[in-house]
Amino acid sequence: MELLHHTFSKHISITEQELTVVLNRMRKKTVKKKQYLLQADQVAKDAAFVVSGCLRSYSIDDNGFEHILQFAPQGWWITDMFSFISEQPGNLFIDAIENTELLLLSRKDQLALFDELPKLERYFRIVTEKSLVNSRQRLVENLSLTAKERYERFCNIYPTLINTLPQKQIASFIGVTPEFLSKMKSQWLKG
Repeated sequence: MELLHHTFSKHISITEQELTVVLNRMRKKTVKKKQYLLQADQVAKDAAFVVSGCLRSYSIDDNGFEHILQFAPQGWWITDMFSFISEQPGNLFIDAIENTELLLLSRKDQLALFDELPKLERYFRIVTEKSLVNSRQRLVENLSLTAKERYERFCNIYPTLINTLPQKQIASFIGVTPEFLSKMKSQWLKG
């Protein structure tokens, strides 16, 4: 799979033979639009690589409000990292924004691949470190940036999603109401 090879090649060199070893440990799955890949209180048994489509991870607070943590468009990985590593029930929902094709990698197979192809441990360490850094950066930005600045940051991180996602989901991601986002964008276009 060219997309997976390209994704690995950003951080490690991987041969076609090694890629075949990885693919033999992965399972294909299709998730239809609005279908869950994972729900809160379930154990995340797999990390999902998005071949096509888009997923999102989010939590729901006691008032029923969604708080979107991540979008995973084509070429991205997604899981409930706490649940995946600890093998404990998590608190995130992951669902499809559109029909999505995935390659799933179980924790057991991931650990086996680390022994079989040690360079994959390096790859996943780098991806996990980047994810941690991005999560911390997003937390700091949510505390210190204006809504407009958070929206601009969203546009930089997810340029392919700006015109495809519902405004409600973008607003949830940047921490504002859909109405506020709409008003802010219209003022931005005027100014």
